[in-house]
Amino acid sequence: MESRNLLNEPGIIIIVLLIAIPLMAAAILAIIKAYNMLKTIYKRRDLEKYKETLKSMPQEEVELLEQRTKELDYQLSHTELRGAHTPKDKRGLIDRVSNQDELRFIEKKKKGQPRPNIEPEFTRMILWYLGCATFWLLFGTTVGEYVGIKFVTPDVDHLSWLSFGRLRPVHTNAVFWGWASLAMLGLGYYVVARVSNRPIASIKTGYYALILINASVIIGSILLMAGINNGGGEYREYVWPVMALFGIGVIISLRNFIKTIATRTTKEIYVSNWYIIAAMMFLLTIAFVAYWPSWQKGLGETIVQGYYMHQGVGMWFMLFSLGLMYYFLPQQLNKPIYSYSLGILAFWTQILFYTLIGTHHFIFSAIPWWLQTVAIVGSAGMVIPVVAGTTNFLMTIKGSWNKLSASYTLPFYLIGIIFYFTGSLQGTAEAFRFTNLVWHFTDFTVAHSHLTMYGIICFMLWGFIYTIVPRLTGQEPPQITVGAHFWLALIGLLFYTVPLMYGSTLRGLMWIDGKPFIDTVVFMAPYWLWRAIGGSLMWMSHIIFAYNFYVMVKKKENLEIPTSAPDILKLKAKVDDQTLTK
Repeated sequence: MESRNLLNEPGIIIIVLLIAIPLMAAAILAIIKAYNMLKTIYKRRDLEKYKETLKSMPQEEVELLEQRTKELDYQLSHTELRGAHTPKDKRGLIDRVSNQDELRFIEKKKKGQPRPNIEPEFTRMILWYLGCATFWLLFGTTVGEYVGIKFVTPDVDHLSWLSFGRLRPVHTNAVFWGWASLAMLGLGYYVVARVSNRPIASIKTGYYALILINASVIIGSILLMAGINNGGGEYREYVWPVMALFGIGVIISLRNFIKTIATRTTKEIYVSNWYIIAAMMFLLTIAFVAYWPSWQKGLGETIVQGYYMHQGVGMWFMLFSLGLMYYFLPQQLNKPIYSYSLGILAFWTQILFYTLIGTHHFIFSAIPWWLQTVAIVGSAGMVIPVVAGTTNFLMTIKGSWNKLSASYTLPFYLIGIIFYFTGSLQGTAEAFRFTNLVWHFTDFTVAHSHLTMYGIICFMLWGFIYTIVPRLTGQEPPQITVGAHFWLALIGLLFYTVPLMYGSTLRGLMWIDGKPFIDTVVFMAPYWLWRAIGGSLMWMSHIIFAYNFYVMVKKKENLEIPTSAPDILKLKAKVDDQTLTK
């Protein structure tokens, strides 16, 4: 067999480039960090010299500074010109006066709220969850970017570990169990403790769960690329020992949450905790059902696969994210949720209908006709929780739409809510027999899964992370890069999904008309190009998000030498106190 130079393989070149881009960004950041460290060293040295100068400052200079401080503290009474009398304004000039804001290219957004009273160790644990989630987002979508490129250039490589069949599950499982799950759990730890008005039961248990879930994704990704998998089950490609690590992490987190809720100081269990606890219980149930050996035979495996695949999205990711939304949206708007009853209605009807719809992926298959019909009816029933939930969120926002333009977090919330309505009802439409006949086995299902998992879950999680991290660290992300992240992600998602849905509809109709299969493959080429373009924009937005997260968590030390009289006096007092304590 003729040996090939791997560096001549287009696939190797592309994967190297995809890896090199984040590495180059990291190298640039390292250089900037080194430069800033040198600057910090010089500033610290100058500050220490200045402190020594302050120690020997003559009393006359101190008195002058105190006098200047009093002068700066002077406040006008605003009656200097008119006296104590009410001004007469016959022409209405005073009432028409308005402040003229400075011209801005980027509109200034409202900053995050002050840090709540949370112990530093708990804050570190939450940031570790969100930091690991951000890493898996970058890793998983870098793999997804390469998989998308393969649709445009399918012969880009000829290596088994870079084949589509191996990389696609690496992409989906990394973003499912690494990015979204860790982000939800990290936010869940914060929300459960806050609405229970109690510290979390065990921070150490939270770290154990973090280690187990990360180990599960690392080992699972390596095994998938090596060709070791569970054999065909979508989203359950990890072999059972790997998934068991993930399950144990969720079990101990669930126990941690329940212990916290059990000792709550509030009378009621807030609706957020209903959703979060139910999501974790359902995840453990569906994972057990999906991996139990005796059910992995014939049509039984197909039915179990439909159950697992759909419940994973609807009863884990969706239920958990909705629970987070019920906390963060009212909190951001500083008003209560519109209707607690609508939240409970949406909760129970989602449990009733969503657990029935798994087999709507297998319409016109060998599965019993009655079971297919049950799935279609359940899909139609999903209109109830979706409309109830969307109405609840939008009515909560009602009267506060003006806050959207002044916030860099609420647009993420709104997009998540919009896609929750449209993406979920699109799933209902896909379940009917004719639409299923047209769209099944096409890329329409790929577009739909991205509208829901990306448009709903990712946008919600980003909004929640941009809300909570500045509160925990006291550091805001740059508004311009948050805006770049938002628009690249949204435009990329639309470029990805809309062409795929349009092209896949035409492709399904071509199949019904009996057109040759290869003709439909050629027909989809331009739509796959749009898929790659949209995916590239989405991937770029993730790099920007990672940068924003870094800015929010990095520590800053104030080493500036004071120039105003009050600041100089404050520093002198601090230096004098330190001298006395020594």
